[in-house]
Amino acid sequence: MVAMSVFLFIASLFILLGIIFSLGKGSFLIAGYNTLPQKEKAKYDEDALTKFMGKMMFIYAFCVFLWFLGEFYNEQAFFIVGLILFIGVTIGMIIYTNTGNRFKKNN
Repeated sequence: MVAMSVFLFIASLFILLGIIFSLGKGSFLIAGYNTLPQKEKAKYDEDALTKFMGKMMFIYAFCVFLWFLGEFYNEQAFFIVGLILFIGVTIGMIIYTNTGNRFKKNN
């Protein structure tokens, strides 16, 4: 019962972050970006970066919701699928964001 509450709380946080990021806000919450000097931040398309992170938060919320379903139905398959998806999306996101200068502004 406690695990289900925790999973719903975490999924809700991811959804809230997803909404904030999708609106182009909350860039100060993105690790790495928030530590850059102002001069370096100017080189990045903050709007594109936050909207991408918003999409990632919604995907993470879905993964955590699968964990909730696994606990609710007492079916470990939901948790395993959610965990594999979570790890796969994280690896994909790291590769996507660190290749091709996708979020650099075209000057």
